[in-house]
Amino acid sequence: VYLETYGCQMNVNDAAIAWAILQRSGYARARALGDADVVLLVTCSVREKAEQAIWNRLQHLKALKARRRQARLPLRIGILGCMAERLKEQILHKEKLVDVVAGPDAYRDLPRLLAVAESGQQAANVLLSLEETYADILPVQTGAGGATAFVSIMRGCDNMCSYCIVPFTRGRERSRPVASVLQEVKMLSEQGVKEVTLLGQNVNSFRDVSEVQFQSPAAPGLSRGFSTVYKPKPGGLRFAHLLDQVSRIDPEMRIRFTSPHPKDFPDEASVLQLIQERHNICKQLHLPAQSGSTRVLEAMRRGYTREAYLELVQHVRDSIPGTVPLARSDLGMRGSYSLLCVSVTGVSLSSDFIAGFCGETEEDHEQTVSLLREVRYNVGFLFAYSMREKTRAYHRLQDDVPADVKRRRLQELIAVFREEAARANGAAVGSSQVVLVEGPSKRSPSELCGRNDGNIKVIFPDAEVEDAEGKALVRAQPGDYVLVKVTSASSQTLRGVLLRRTTLSRAAAC
Repeated sequence: VYLETYGCQMNVNDAAIAWAILQRSGYARARALGDADVVLLVTCSVREKAEQAIWNRLQHLKALKARRRQARLPLRIGILGCMAERLKEQILHKEKLVDVVAGPDAYRDLPRLLAVAESGQQAANVLLSLEETYADILPVQTGAGGATAFVSIMRGCDNMCSYCIVPFTRGRERSRPVASVLQEVKMLSEQGVKEVTLLGQNVNSFRDVSEVQFQSPAAPGLSRGFSTVYKPKPGGLRFAHLLDQVSRIDPEMRIRFTSPHPKDFPDEASVLQLIQERHNICKQLHLPAQSGSTRVLEAMRRGYTREAYLELVQHVRDSIPGTVPLARSDLGMRGSYSLLCVSVTGVSLSSDFIAGFCGETEEDHEQTVSLLREVRYNVGFLFAYSMREKTRAYHRLQDDVPADVKRRRLQELIAVFREEAARANGAAVGSSQVVLVEGPSKRSPSELCGRNDGNIKVIFPDAEVEDAEGKALVRAQPGDYVLVKVTSASSQTLRGVLLRRTTLSRAAAC
């Protein structure tokens, strides 16, 4: 079986789950497409462009399948994940190319589906589940030379943002038992993994109700000025408990999490306290804004205003001090911005933005531009809006922003983001950063690449340096922590000189 993965890190994790299930059933992993009897595409439906990439790939596989048929070496093709859930009928009937369709909750059924396909029939299972978390499947999904791994802690989403297809392709929220997450993280630690990212559509609404003793009448609060379309659920072990337990497993393993929802950082949130206190929980937060316009945020059903979001950003930066505070302007939205003070030891912020959502005006767009300038994110994910069937926007709103206007606004957002990210990252110049080495730089074999605590890529020369004790000269290897003095910065990367090898505990003590 040959697996190809498209889309988000949840899909990377899903591919590992599918592979673990198939391996149990006697399948071998093909490392090259030409060696495969079965090709499985783990797909994404969040944007139209992602789906188009799959249709294009299927045309290439169509020719390969025809050649294999002539050679009497049949090739089975399967579509897995979100696109399978959304477009089952279209996939099965379009040119009869696809043999197997399996939704995100049907991976356990893959051996049966493939057995049906072997008989020459098409097979599909796209049923969504209220319980499936694959808690007993322990995928070993590592990247960056084995130094990093992703651990799925929950599936689905209840937020029902008007633009989003996720609740319809991945179903409702359900969380893995804490014990199964801890077991997987311990296993990864024993394998030498140095960084784990906890994954979910909405990780900070995690709620383990697998044990009766975890039940309680209290429901968690929301961030100030935030609301939801559903009633908060009482009981269960929450994300702060999980994060606390995970961070205790290995003090030399970095912990990240994505993607949280801004609503789940109330004023008393111990999650922010844990980030501030624990040296191995990365001081990096993804706070998806989507728009800087309160009017558009209301149409998106995001549950907050621009002002509430900015108040949360300030609360985060106050809770994890020593960071770049909000840039302020006395000259209005289009005026010049000045940085009040700079330090590089605080939180790194990333966000998502959609350009050209239904009804977005030029004024709305300018408010998003000003939000980018005011917050000054280190990392950004920006996309033009594409209407998705089944969503509330599809049924209730008009996709009335012309495609060329969407493209122009997106390019303006990208330009402003890069300008501000370059300034934010530039604050690190002259500082020493702890970097987890991932491997050689893609552009130069004489350089190494890694990421700092804020998840910013750092490039530095591959040279001999002192080990952590200062007793010998060594070369840094993937999985090593090194200290790098930053000499230059751009909107996406930092560059520096290698000082020495180190450990998280030693760096924290300094």
